[in-house]
Order: sequence, then structure tokens, then C-alpha cells
Amino acid sequence: MALSKIRSDSLEDTAIHGNRNLIINGAMQVAQRGTSSTSTGFQTVDRFNTTASTDGTITQSQTALTSGDPYNDGFRNVYRQTMTSASSSPTSSHYFGIQVKIEAQNMANSGWQYASSSSYVTFSFWAKSSVAGTYSVGFATLDGTAQGYSFDYTLSANTWKKVTHAIPGNSNISFNGDNGEGFRPAFWIYLGGDYTTSGHTDESWAAFSSSSQTGDFAQNWMTTASATFDITGIQMELGEQATPFEHRSYGDELAACQRYYEQTGAGGFAKANSSTEFWIGHKFSVTKRANPTTSIIDPNSYVRVYEFGIGDRNSDSTPTISGTVPNVNGVITRVGTFSGISAGDTGMLGGKDGDANASTFAFDAEL
Repeated sequence: MALSKIRSDSLEDTAIHGNRNLIINGAMQVAQRGTSSTSTGFQTVDRFNTTASTDGTITQSQTALTSGDPYNDGFRNVYRQTMTSASSSPTSSHYFGIQVKIEAQNMANSGWQYASSSSYVTFSFWAKSSVAGTYSVGFATLDGTAQGYSFDYTLSANTWKKVTHAIPGNSNISFNGDNGEGFRPAFWIYLGGDYTTSGHTDESWAAFSSSSQTGDFAQNWMTTASATFDITGIQMELGEQATPFEHRSYGDELAACQRYYEQTGAGGFAKANSSTEFWIGHKFSVTKRANPTTSIIDPNSYVRVYEFGIGDRNSDSTPTISGTVPNVNGVITRVGTFSGISAGDTGMLGGKDGDANASTFAFDAEL
């Protein structure tokens, strides 16, 4: 039987190239810190930051997707915001959104001719809200004179929508070739009047103004108890046309996320500094964006070190970090308080080993 040939001119040229997507973890696969939190900031899905000012209660989570249009496109997780208890009386200073922080050098080296109005990046994503209405996406450049751009989209209640928008360059945009924050897309679920103006011009670059990031919001998601907003499949790519989402493996996405955050409970080499402290060294899986800060997850649990020739040594129930020697490739952390050890004793960080009371170390180099 003759083999059929594949015509290269029948394929979208951009659709067969890897590393098209400038957004890390756009399919919401990686959630190193956990899958649910009632706090703002980077708490669940890696690289996505919940930002809010509200008198209600919110929950952010990585939520499994089991059906619907995004599921049919290969997505299995969404980043969900839930208004667990409604804001009783949101004021003009309230806001609620999801931010993505992108390194300046990633934009500078992307190939986007961002100073030209005839060069584009295309932004696409799937979104669903339990509250029908108009929502906004805002973009801000952080280098030089900050510039802003926004566009609106409408959602029907509890209905998935694929949103696609091409964004032109502008002569006022600049990106430094460094590891600082250069570009910030934001999915606004609600913005109070302190941040919006009725005369705001969408789909046009202008000097960024914190008091005019979008037009006025007509819907009030924040006053609806148990309101949800789901998002997945976020992609930003070169060109004026969206291509199919670039599905990357979990391992590839995890490694990209670990440039900004990594956690571990085992494997660090330990050497006793005194009768109460170990120096514990960690080599990172991925080179960090910058020297990270080190913390102990659940500081009310103990740190376990397996001391060579002796066995497990546990700190007390409130281990302390009294010093660090950080580097982008690893860190040495001075940890107490232990007892019964001798200066010079060596061992390995033991980790949980099925013990829920043993602590984990977190290394944070987020933008």
C-alpha cells in the first residue's frame, strides 16, 4: 500500500513551532503551593496572582475540568475565583482580578516588534462566569514610561467563551533586557470607580493611569455570594491570528514555574553548626530568576534531619530560620532549634516520609 504524503503547505506554519506561548502554565496544570486558598497573591496555580481588595471572602483554586468546550480542546484544569461570601457594599476602591507577571527580557526577546503599530501579539483564553456581563482585560508595560491597553468581552452566565484579541505595538512601549517585571496582563473581574472612567478608550495604547485602567464596570460580580469565575487556556503569541493552544507537558511547565518558585521536603545536605542548629544546603532543580527568599511551610511543624550514623533528628515544633546564603542555583539555610546534636555532625534533610508533621522548605523568586 502506498503511503500518502503530508503537504507542508497545508499546515499553519506557526502551528507547528514550539515555544509559541509567552504565558507559562496557561493550561493551569501546575499548583506547587496547593489547590485551594482563601488568601490573595500567588497561592495556588503557579504564575497566576489573585489581587483583590474586598470586604467579602474569596477563594482561589485549581479546579478539575471534566466537560465543556475547553475540555474538548484538551484542558483538564481551570483557575477558579469564588466569591465565598459576597461583599456587602463594595466601594469605589474595591477591585478583584487575576494578574500575570512577565519578565522584561522575555518580551524584549520574543520577536514582537513592539514599537511598531503594524506588529502584533495575539491574546486568547477560555473564560466562564456565573454572573453574566462585561469583563475587561488590561495590559501594562512596566519599563520606561508605563503604557496601558485594555479590551472588553461579554460572558453569558455559566457559559464558556473563547476570547481572542490581537494587540498592536506602539512607539511608546519599551522593555528592558533584564529579569525584572516588564509586562502585566490582568483579567479584571471587578474594578471600582477609583480605577475606571466612563470615557476610557479601549483597544488603544496610552500612558498608563491607575485611575483609568478600563471603562466603568456594569456588572457587580463581588456582590453575588458564591459567584465563580473560571479561566484556562491562556496563550499570548506573535502575530495577528491565534493558533491552536500549545499544550506542553507537565514536566516542561513545572520546570518553567520552578524558575520562580520551588519547594522541597527532602534531599538537602545538613551539617550541624552548633548543638541546636543545622546548616541545610539545597541545590535547585531549576536556576531561579533571582536569589530567592526561603521560608518553612507550616512553621508549627518540625524539620527532620537524618543524622548519619545516628538516625532522625527533629527540631522543636517551631523551627526557625536564622540565616541564609542564597544563590540562583541553590541556598544554604541555617535552621534551629534542634537538641542533642554536636557541631560538625552531618546528615540529610529527611522530609515528610509519610509524616504530615514534617515541614517543607519554599524558595520564592517571584516577580
